Amino acid sequence: TFSYCNCAYTSSCIQKHSVHHKPYTCFFLTTNKTSIMREIISIHLGQAGVQVGNACWELFCLEHGIQPDGQQPEGAAIEDDSFQTFFTETGAGKFVPRSLMVDLEPTCVDEVRTGTYRNLYHPEQLISGKEDAANNYARGHYTIGKEVIDLVLDRTRKLADNCT
Repeated sequence: TFSYCNCAYTSSCIQKHSVHHKPYTCFFLTTNKTSIMREIISIHLGQAGVQVGNACWELFCLEHGIQPDGQQPEGAAIEDDSFQTFFTETGAGKFVPRSLMVDLEPTCVDEVRTGTYRNLYHPEQLISGKEDAANNYARGHYTIGKEVIDLVLDRTRKLADNCT
């Protein structure tokens, strides 16, 4: 259960909840389970986010022995299942990142679609618009960005629903 607390960031709250994001606001996670499977959804936004995200997923694959197509090599000894924090395993045994790559301008996302790790991602996880906001916040927020926000929220909800 993810809870919200408006406790004025007191020392008793620090001891009680231990996770603070902003002064005067704290969030904490409570559970009844003794063994928690932690799952992370990464959302990479904009040119820099998509480029850094692609590099991160490349490193995650290298660290956990996952090939660019999402498969683990035959006969590879799995020491632990920590990679399941970042990856979802499909019925075919492929590991797919639990992430979204979003940019209003298609160039960066197209680089991911055609790059070395193109088979790692599910096509629904790569979202791009038709044109960028041209460094104009209002254009990105009220016009161009408004066209893709529902799609991004839907895909994020779908990723969250697939978590255990």
